[in-house]
Amino acid sequence: MLPLHVSAIIALLICAPSISGRWLKVDPVEKQLFLSRRVVTESCEFDGGVLVDEKGIIEGILTREKVEAFLTAKNNIKVIDGGDLALMAGVIDSHVHVNEPGRTSWEGYVTATQAAAAGGITTIIDMPLNSIPPTTTLENLKTKIAAAREEVFVDVGFWGGIVPGNEMELHDMIRAGVVGFKGFLVDSGVVEFPNVHQIELGKVFSVLNGTGTVLAFHAELEVNHTNTECEGFDCSDPHLYSTYLASHPPEMELEAVSLIASYLPQTDVHVHIVHVSAAGVVPILEKARLERIHAGNKGWRGGVTAETCHHYLTLSSEQIPAGHSEYKCSPPIRNNTNKEKLWEYIKDHRLDLIASDHSPSVASLKSSNFMESWGGISSVQFGLSLFWTQAKARGLKLGEVSHYLSAGPAHLCGLQERKGALRPGLDADLIFFDPNASFVVTPDVILYKNKISPYMNTVLNGKVIQTYIRGQLVYSEGQIIGGPKGLLILKDEKHSIINSDLMFNGNSSFYLQLKEFKGLHNPNNNMPNDTTFEINDYPKNEDSYKLNNIQQLSSRTGNDFTAISSKYICGVVYIITNYVVYLFL
Repeated sequence: MLPLHVSAIIALLICAPSISGRWLKVDPVEKQLFLSRRVVTESCEFDGGVLVDEKGIIEGILTREKVEAFLTAKNNIKVIDGGDLALMAGVIDSHVHVNEPGRTSWEGYVTATQAAAAGGITTIIDMPLNSIPPTTTLENLKTKIAAAREEVFVDVGFWGGIVPGNEMELHDMIRAGVVGFKGFLVDSGVVEFPNVHQIELGKVFSVLNGTGTVLAFHAELEVNHTNTECEGFDCSDPHLYSTYLASHPPEMELEAVSLIASYLPQTDVHVHIVHVSAAGVVPILEKARLERIHAGNKGWRGGVTAETCHHYLTLSSEQIPAGHSEYKCSPPIRNNTNKEKLWEYIKDHRLDLIASDHSPSVASLKSSNFMESWGGISSVQFGLSLFWTQAKARGLKLGEVSHYLSAGPAHLCGLQERKGALRPGLDADLIFFDPNASFVVTPDVILYKNKISPYMNTVLNGKVIQTYIRGQLVYSEGQIIGGPKGLLILKDEKHSIINSDLMFNGNSSFYLQLKEFKGLHNPNNNMPNDTTFEINDYPKNEDSYKLNNIQQLSSRTGNDFTAISSKYICGVVYIITNYVVYLFL
C-alpha cells in the first residue's frame, strides 16, 4: 500500500482542477467599474461609479467627471453600466432564522441565502434558535458553522444565545466569532431555547461586561398574570386575530424594556431590542440611552439600540382576517395608529435599523387557530421592497433605505468597517435596484423554502435587478447565478471582522483559516469628490457591458461553486488511487 501522504498527493493532483468553492475560494480576477446615474449613499445620490479591485473590495467612489476621465484612457477593465438603476450597498439583515441544522423542513442555508440574494441582501445574521441544536454552546456553534459553510449564497454571521446555565459558554462563543447574543424573557416557543429569568439577568450582564459584545432581547415580559395561551379570558374565538392580540398587550414590551434598562447603569454591554412592535418602547430606550451617554458611554448610539420589522411597518391589526395565521408573529402586529407612530420615529431617526425577523415554518404549523399556530412571518426576500413601498409613500429617499437596511445593521453587528456602505476598503457587496418598478408577490417568485406569506398577491414597489457579493454576480433578474459565493463572517478575539473557512480534524476540533482584512478607512465616506486612488488599469470602451446582456455578464462574473460534489469526487479518486497502486505493488 502506498504511504498515506503520497497517495493523498496523487489524488489531489488528479482532482485539483475540479475543486472550487469553499476549498479554493475564487476571487474576481479583474477590476470592475460599476456605473449608475443614481449612486446612492446614506446622505446623497450622484451620477458616478464604484471601482472594485481584483479581490472584490471597493477601491474608489467616482463622480461622473472622474468616470469620464477614467474611461478616456485605454485598458482592460470590465464596465458594468446600470444606467438609471440605483446602485446601492447590499442590504444586511441582522435577524434571520435559518433553522439549520435540525429543522431544515422549515428552512435551510441554501434556500434562505438564495432568497436573501433575490431580495438584495448580501449578508444575513442567523439567529440562535429554531435550529437543533441552538447556538448556545461552542460545540453547537461549530455544528451550525459546519452546516452552513458549503451552502451560503450570501455572507452569513451568527448570533449566540443566552439560556439558563450557559454563562460559562459565552466567552468561548465570543472568541469563536458570534456577533452578539440573544435571549428571551418569555417562552421562546421551542423547548431547546428556554427563556432567562430576572434572577439570571444580572449574572449574564456581569459575565459579558467589558467584552464589547451585543446583548439582544426579545423584549416581552409576563405582566398581571398575562397568559399567552389565552386560557380563561376573552378566548371565545381563537380564530380571530383580536384574541391573539389581546394575549400580547403592549405592556408586555414596555415592562420588559423597563426591566432591561434598569440594569444598564451596572454594565457597559451594548443592549439591543429586537423586533419592537409597541411604539411606547422607544421613549423608554431613549431615556436609557441619554443616561448612558451622560455617564460617558462612547459606543454607537450610547450602546442602546432597537430595531423594528417590515411587518410592523406594513401591516396593521385591523386588516388581518380571521383564520389567517400567516400574519401571526410575536410581538404581534398592532393597530394602524401604532404603525404610524413607528414611522414617525423612523423619520426622526429614533429607531436604529430595520430587519425581517424571517421566521418560517412548515404549512402544517400554520392553522386557522391563532392561539395554536406557529408565530413567525417569512419575508427575507421582500424586505427591501416592503420598506421602499412604505417609505416612498411617506416621502423618504433611497438614502434612508441604505441607512436603515445597510448601515444600521452593519453597526449593530460590528461590520461597519467591512460592509454596509459605499466606501473604499469595504466589500463590494452591491445591488442594482429599480425604485420605479413593481411586482406582485406570488408563489412562483418566492425562493425561500415554505411559500407562506401575509403579502401574497400584494403589489410591492421597487425591484432588485442584480446582487453582487464582493463584485461577483450572485443574482440577476429572477435567476440565481452560479453556486454559493458567500462566506461565513466571524469576529476574532479583538472584535475585528474576518472571513473564515471552518476546517475540522479527526478529533472534531476546529480552527479558522483566516483571510486577513486590510481595509481603508475613509471618514468622509459620503464625500465622493474627496475619494482618491491610484489608477493603474484603464478600460477600453468596447469592453463595457450593459445589464441586459445577462448571459455574457454572468459568464464573466459568476463562478460555479461545486465544493460538495468535488469533495466526494476527490474521495473516490483517493480510494481508486490506493487500490490501483496496491495492485501494481
